[in-house]
Amino acid sequence: MSFKAGVRFVRGDSVRPCRLCKSSTVSAFKYERIDKNNSVLLVVDHQEGLFQLGRDQHPVAFKSSILAHAALAKIFNLPTILTSSAETGPNGPLPQEIIAIHPDAPFIKRNGEVNAWDNPDFKAAVKATGKKQVILAGITTDVCTAFLALSLVEEGYTVFANSDASGTFDVKTANEANDHMRAAGVQILSMFAVALELMRDWRSTPGATEMLPFFDTYLPEYGFLARAHDAAVDNGTLSGLVAP
Repeated sequence: MSFKAGVRFVRGDSVRPCRLCKSSTVSAFKYERIDKNNSVLLVVDHQEGLFQLGRDQHPVAFKSSILAHAALAKIFNLPTILTSSAETGPNGPLPQEIIAIHPDAPFIKRNGEVNAWDNPDFKAAVKATGKKQVILAGITTDVCTAFLALSLVEEGYTVFANSDASGTFDVKTANEANDHMRAAGVQILSMFAVALELMRDWRSTPGATEMLPFFDTYLPEYGFLARAHDAAVDNGTLSGLVAP
């Protein structure tokens, strides 16, 4: 206990518990992981015009992450819903690469609603999957991703936002949007984290056999790591380096 100067305590005085301290007790944390059997993946406004607004990361990496987001659903057989916003205007269409990955997925073309959850057809498509976890990404992070993510949390879904496949005007705006979502309980994950939470075990199916080619295509840092290992096993020569 600390005492302030000029304050006198007399024997028998009681010290009341701090209400603030009591109310700020942290509840037990529950780690809810992505369940590939209970998840739906949403592609939200990954449009060719809106892509130009994603200035918070390098465009080459951003494009790769957008395509990887769509490809993950194919690998893990996740129900997938595509949506675009006013695509006949400056926002532009979804890239043909995404449509080719999911030619039979519901594709909701919104003509006015900024928040996809305000579109009855989109909302019905999500609910029709029967899944309780949602993996999503969109352009822009602070609007298309965040507005939908917050609405889904309010609706009772567990939401995982793929930060690598979401983009906006600058890093400041991205950080503010991610903080906004975190405060509501949205889990903000990298593409790598989303992929490995879906997989969980390299021995699974999908596992190493399916995921290493995926990373070689969309995350070359990891793909080349695997290639270097294979090359060393096949024809490598020991360097003679002795670890300290």
